[in-house]
Amino acid sequence: MIAIITGASRGIGFAVAKSFAAAGYDLLLTSMNPANIESGVKKLQLMYPEIKINSKSANLANVDEVKTFAEWCLSFGAADILINNAGTYAPGDCLTEQEGTLQYMMDTNLYSAYHLTKFIVPSMITAGSGHIFNMCSIAALNAYPGGGSYSISKYALHGFTKNLRHELKQHNIKVTGVYPGAVLTDSWVGFDNSTHRIMEVEDVAKMILNATQLSAGATVEEIVLRPQLGDL
Repeated sequence: MIAIITGASRGIGFAVAKSFAAAGYDLLLTSMNPANIESGVKKLQLMYPEIKINSKSANLANVDEVKTFAEWCLSFGAADILINNAGTYAPGDCLTEQEGTLQYMMDTNLYSAYHLTKFIVPSMITAGSGHIFNMCSIAALNAYPGGGSYSISKYALHGFTKNLRHELKQHNIKVTGVYPGAVLTDSWVGFDNSTHRIMEVEDVAKMILNATQLSAGATVEEIVLRPQLGDL
């Protein structure tokens, strides 16, 4: 079994990689920073020496690099799992944020998943199975102050996920949108979470892995996770 995970060097992506390695999947990982992804692979390989873990750095906001990464992934065979986790966040309001913010958010948060999926999914169709996860964020469901272009890009990813589910269900390929609220990642450096006010990355990883363990006739279309006390 092979799982492709983008944005896998830290945070949610790294936690997801650990969960799938523990479940016996071989991993194909990427992030934009070569040193970070190499470091992540070394940590994972020490924890799971029996698992094959390969990585290739790529800027998935660039369609040419997406294609190169996809071709590299397919050289290992058809993937069973594709987790489109790569993304970035920039706070701001639509009318006052810097020029170019929307384009950057769309390239990174939407088009990375859109193009990689289009390159990978034909092999899943041929195999007659597969499961795709798109990391949409709670920002894809509700507007909030400072959401701006980030929220717009996640709404777009939500729409892509809905359409993908509709198009691929007859090919026995499952599609799941993941919508986490506040999670303790690098965006929350310095935050005191001793009261468990926000979620842990492992919470998201467990839910994603669990969604892959249903019968062939069942699909989790959306995973919505919020802190117990609600959004911040």
